[in-house]
Amino acid sequence: MKKHHILLFTTFVIILFSINHFFLKNNTSNLEHISLASWRETTPSSFRKQQMQFERVRDAYAQKEIFLKKLLISKGIHSFDYEIFLRAFKKEEELEVWIKTKNTTQYQLLTAYPFCKNSGALGPKRIEGDGQIPEGFYRISHFNPKSSFLLSLKVNYPNESDKILSDPSRPGDDIYLHGGCQTIGCIPITNDKVQELYLLAIEGHEAGKSIPIHIFPTKHFQDILLEGNAHYSFWKNLKIGFDFFEKNKKLPVIHVNVEGEYIFTS
Repeated sequence: MKKHHILLFTTFVIILFSINHFFLKNNTSNLEHISLASWRETTPSSFRKQQMQFERVRDAYAQKEIFLKKLLISKGIHSFDYEIFLRAFKKEEELEVWIKTKNTTQYQLLTAYPFCKNSGALGPKRIEGDGQIPEGFYRISHFNPKSSFLLSLKVNYPNESDKILSDPSRPGDDIYLHGGCQTIGCIPITNDKVQELYLLAIEGHEAGKSIPIHIFPTKHFQDILLEGNAHYSFWKNLKIGFDFFEKNKKLPVIHVNVEGEYIFTS
C-alpha cells in the first residue's frame, strides 16, 4: 500500500513539473498581473507607419500589442526602443528571440517559438529544391505583410558564404519565417505566433539596419561533430559563431573568406 501511495505521489509531482515546464517553455504564462504603468510610449517609426497601412499588420497590433508590452516589461524593458536578434535550431525545432536595450551590450532571451513543421535534414541548403532550411549567419531582408502565410520575414539566403559553397546557378531563394504550418525549406510558427514575431521585428527594425538571424543544426554540436561526417568542417565553423554568442551574449562581427568560411571578430 505504501508503494502505491509513493507511486501516486511521484506521478503527481511529475505531472506538476511537466505542466510548469510547458508554460515556462512556451512563454505563455499569465501576464495579467503586469501593469502597463511603467510603459514608455515612443514615437512610431516611419517604418511602423508604413507597415500600418496593411490590414494584417493593424490586426496583429490590435490582438498582440498589449501582450507584447507586458512580455517586454517582464524582462525589464519598458518601451519599443530595443534591438532584437533571432536564433533558430533545426533539430530542436525552436526559434529564439533575443533582445537588448540600445544602451546595453548583452542580449537576453525574450521568448521562443516552436516550429510548427520542419523540412529537410540537418545540414546546409545547397541547391534549389532540396527542401533544406539553410544553416549559417543571416539577416532579415524583407517584411511581407501580404504573405500567402499571413505575415512573413525573408531570410537573406543565399548569403556570401552560400554563394561560394552552393550551386552557382541554382542555389535557391525565398526562405521565410512565416505563419501557417506548411514548409519546404522555410520556418513556419503558426499564424498566432507570427503576429507576435512580426510586431517585435517591426519595433526592432531601424532604417539602414536589418535584424540578424543565425540558423544552426542543433544546440548540441557535440552530438553531430563527428569526423567523417560530410558537414563536419562546415559545422565546426558554425560552432565558433555559436560559442561566441553563448559566452558573451553579444554578436560577433562576421566576414566570409574566399573559401566560403565564416570569420568571426569581436
